[in-house]
Amino acid sequence: MRKLVLFTCVVALALLTGVHLAAAAEMKTMAQLTGAAETGGGDPKGSGTAQVTLNSDKNEVCYDLTVKDMQEATAAHIHEGAAGKDGPVKVAFDPPKAGAAKGCKTAEAAVIKDIMQNPANYYVNVHNAAYPKGAIRGQLSK
Repeated sequence: MRKLVLFTCVVALALLTGVHLAAAAEMKTMAQLTGAAETGGGDPKGSGTAQVTLNSDKNEVCYDLTVKDMQEATAAHIHEGAAGKDGPVKVAFDPPKAGAAKGCKTAEAAVIKDIMQNPANYYVNVHNAAYPKGAIRGQLSK
């Protein structure tokens, strides 16, 4: 009987630990995108949302972008950079040409883990012909 109780406890602990580890490997984050948030000024009428799911086990960044009241998008990215600061592209997305884009991209594990630990140090922005440096932008948050 003791062995059965011990075995049950060990299995339960292993399952609980596995669930905890799996949860830590994936994180959802989002950003509200506005022209006012763009450094140097973006599209004053444009807006949007970015929902991002980060998975460090798969080296994958999945996204769901929606934009409105702006010209057709030509590019979209996650950049490294705090609010008010520009930074390098870390993950490129398909542009939301018809107002929306959804998909998954491969990214470096170190980048994904850093975004998961410090989402406010990264931003999503969407570019178009009128605003090639960025029409709308938003910092990621948990």
